Amino acid sequence: MSVTVTPHLNFRGEARAALELYRSVFGGELTVVTYADARAVTDPAAADQVMWGQVASDAGFRVMAYDVPPATRWEPGTIPFFASVRGADAAEITRYWERLAEGATVVVPLAPSGWAPLYGMLTDRFGVTWVLDVEASWS
Repeated sequence: MSVTVTPHLNFRGEARAALELYRSVFGGELTVVTYADARAVTDPAAADQVMWGQVASDAGFRVMAYDVPPATRWEPGTIPFFASVRGADAAEITRYWERLAEGATVVVPLAPSGWAPLYGMLTDRFGVTWVLDVEASWS
């Protein structure tokens, strides 16, 4: 089993451009899933925005990003990133979730989603927002 921790950057309508910049700097493969791709459109104006994106290089560079939905409060510098823990083993991710959830505020309960076998988001007692998920293939 292995788990990675990846910076997960939050934008409003600029995630694709940011990821393209990071790919041009660090190399690697760019993967983008829009809200429309994931069948998670809540605002038609944001359908083509990035619900989940990633640049991953053979050298080990990895960064994730998304566009905060219009209905969600967002200000640059306020919740500018998530700590993302991703793995292939649902039991392992669930164990991490249960430990992090003690004293935390659950934003999205850990459960299967339309884009991942298991996904959840919480803000721990120190104010850090964590996204935990079981890796899904989008290629």
